[in-house]
Amino acid sequence: MPGTNLTREEAQARASLLSVDSYQIELDLTGAQEGGTFRSTTRVGFRSRQTGASTFIDLIAPTVHEVVLNGASLDPAEVFQDSRITLPELAEINELTVVADCAYTNTGEGLHRFVDPVDQQAYLYTQFEVPDARRVFASFEQPNLKATFQFTVRAPEGWTVVSNSPSPEPVDGVWRFAPTPRLSGYVTALVAGPYHAVHSEYRRGEQVVPLGLYCRPSLAEYLDADAIFEVTRQGFDWFQEKFGYPYPFAKYDQLFVPEFNAGAMENAGAVTIRDQYVFRSKVTDAAYETRAETILHELAHMWFGDLVTMEWWNDLWLNESFATYTSVACQAHAPDSRWPHAWTTFANSMKTWAYRQDQLPSTHPIMADIRDLDDVLVNFDGITYAKGASVLKQLVAYVGTDQFFQGVRAYFKRHAYANTRLSDLLVALEETSGRDLSAWSKAWLETAGINVLRPVVETGPDGTVTSFAVRQEAPALPAGAKGTPTLRPHRIAVGAYRLTDGSLVRTDRFELDVDGELTEVPELVGRPRPDVVLLNDDDLTYAKVRLDPESLAVVTEHLGDFTDSLPRALCWASAWDMTRDGELATRDYLELVLHGIDRESDIGVVQSLHRQVKLALDLYADPGWREQGLLRWSEAAYARARTAIPGSDHQLAWVRALAACARTPAQLDLLGGLLDGSETLAGLAVDDELRWALLGRLAATGRASEEAIAAELRRDATSAGERHARTCRAALPTAQAKDEVWAAVVEREELPNALQEAAIAGFVQTDQRDLLAPYAARYFEAVRGVWDTRSPEMAQQVVIGLFPTLQVSQQTLDATDAWLESAQPVPALRRLVVEARDGVARALRAQAVDRAAGEHGEY
Repeated sequence: MPGTNLTREEAQARASLLSVDSYQIELDLTGAQEGGTFRSTTRVGFRSRQTGASTFIDLIAPTVHEVVLNGASLDPAEVFQDSRITLPELAEINELTVVADCAYTNTGEGLHRFVDPVDQQAYLYTQFEVPDARRVFASFEQPNLKATFQFTVRAPEGWTVVSNSPSPEPVDGVWRFAPTPRLSGYVTALVAGPYHAVHSEYRRGEQVVPLGLYCRPSLAEYLDADAIFEVTRQGFDWFQEKFGYPYPFAKYDQLFVPEFNAGAMENAGAVTIRDQYVFRSKVTDAAYETRAETILHELAHMWFGDLVTMEWWNDLWLNESFATYTSVACQAHAPDSRWPHAWTTFANSMKTWAYRQDQLPSTHPIMADIRDLDDVLVNFDGITYAKGASVLKQLVAYVGTDQFFQGVRAYFKRHAYANTRLSDLLVALEETSGRDLSAWSKAWLETAGINVLRPVVETGPDGTVTSFAVRQEAPALPAGAKGTPTLRPHRIAVGAYRLTDGSLVRTDRFELDVDGELTEVPELVGRPRPDVVLLNDDDLTYAKVRLDPESLAVVTEHLGDFTDSLPRALCWASAWDMTRDGELATRDYLELVLHGIDRESDIGVVQSLHRQVKLALDLYADPGWREQGLLRWSEAAYARARTAIPGSDHQLAWVRALAACARTPAQLDLLGGLLDGSETLAGLAVDDELRWALLGRLAATGRASEEAIAAELRRDATSAGERHARTCRAALPTAQAKDEVWAAVVEREELPNALQEAAIAGFVQTDQRDLLAPYAARYFEAVRGVWDTRSPEMAQQVVIGLFPTLQVSQQTLDATDAWLESAQPVPALRRLVVEARDGVARALRAQAVDRAAGEHGEY
């Protein structure tokens, strides 16, 4: 039986048989305040290329009342099974009506229902990617069966209802929306409830696009609408110019919704965004930059993904990579952007994600082999987003920026409201660039793995460069990964830096094509050797970059002294990658960061360094030295939190870093004092989110009780407060606290998605390894049952979040291998567990390197 899965072959067969004209969907949401189920009526008009053939339509529903095909009633008991309704004896032109009771969810899939503890009102939103429109209405659940959608919604009095088409005036509680343009079902949307709204518009010449922002009333005071509209208009200007195609929908709403599993979703004209992006408390500029990238990413999807959609999920990257690349490019290059250094953030965060993903046993080509829906559900990863965007940046350098966007314009005009494959895009780019991209595509999009670029420098007695070359390596793919190592063509820049008055200043830059194992760079020959030679300067290509010994020595002492943020980010990223790869001991990475972080001005980079150092100490440090390293790091955070410029982003970042690692009585006393007001730091606002961060660490170290958590929740009786309280309770260092989390998450399945995620986050505390050790065996006993009985989103939270990552030992590897052998999990579950296992194996290797460094007398 297919269950809820759908194979690529089934989708191809259905697409070759059918074309879909329209959906008319009626939903009765008047009982939403009570929950349970809602009545869904779907009318579908579609055509069959073969009369007398049979097919199926998708639906997940507790009850199906009626199925009427071309006037003939079909018995639901006979035709509805395994999330499918069988449709026999098709005519050339068909009309189907399905009446069902569908279920509200609390998992962030289908029609999610949330009750705000502040006003006790229900708030609804849909999330349909990948296969969850079928939880709300009967649908042909695949991206290449586009149709028009017309929603009619009966909602409680006083509610607002938003969909892809502009919201009509309700009549007697009924909202009848106009039909949409042709869309894939997964980008349709419905958001309903007593939402707060702010309206504006985008104007360009005669073009007027209504803009809307929505959130719950309990967040309305924090909704910085002017800043969000500013970023949105910037995106409209830049994308319409670059894409050469006007915004394709009637309006553009952005809806900040509760308990959202992802960052946002590109529903056509009705983007849903997690409402943590409505900042209740002070955040650093890096958080605003991240939010802006998310806003621009979803807006770019209106063209890449919604107007033109991939034919099948193996080309998901056509959506996600383009949206990621163009959103960062917009931030970096749009006039008056607040974030002209967006490529620094990209290099420091997105690309490190890609490098990490590309070294897992599950690595895959950017154009992935997606066999079924289960495959795609675990494929929203660092390769699809970050590596794909990195490779697009490489492609832009390869063909030229103007030629690239000329090709994109041709692509949109040729395929508007249709579905495409990779070849369709490459044809357009070849036409405008004059380059044959078949070899480039094969090397970059159809192969897995990452290259390493190393400088090969020789100098004469007088310090003059006598030869310079770039060596390219193709390391072996991880064990279990499919494919073979590949040397690729790279367009890179080589930067030459000179240490001048304490600053590293770029004195020369050479751009060239690297191909094969060794590429000579004659431009540097005969010149004085630079203090630092930086490969992939400006971050044009996707590759791991290493420094030659002389450059590494200078960077170790002067990494913070680069005058520009991007070369600093590239060197920080290289050092972090070397630490993960066991080429740099964790204790050496710690010293490197402590030596240079005070001269790092980019707050996003600083916060990334905070996270990376803590992760390295927790997982990659020699266990015999780990506490010493953590103490050194916590003392550094303590000192900098006290001395940072009052009110600055760096002050807030260092206080938060301390709240993640405080361990001495003095450090914990400061956290407690900040929380109860007996201690203050000039300029520091101890607001809601920071209070919970402080309390979380105090709870994890036994300094805060259940009573203190309950008191804080009474003070912040919001949904955010409920999440934080759940995390704090789960973090308590007692066997009872851990058993309660395990029972709630694994055994009883009683929590909605956001609270389950919060509980798992608190459960896993790096200082509580001994307390958590018994749960390793319990994990392997339970994980298969969790996967088989939970929805995909809820199952993944458990599978990933509760894997015994902190139990870094051969025993954990052996237990994982034994489970993989005996359980024979389905491919999607196998992938998640194998990825987690790889993290333990990597940590074991890194710990050995750090141990060896200690044995040699280092630190």
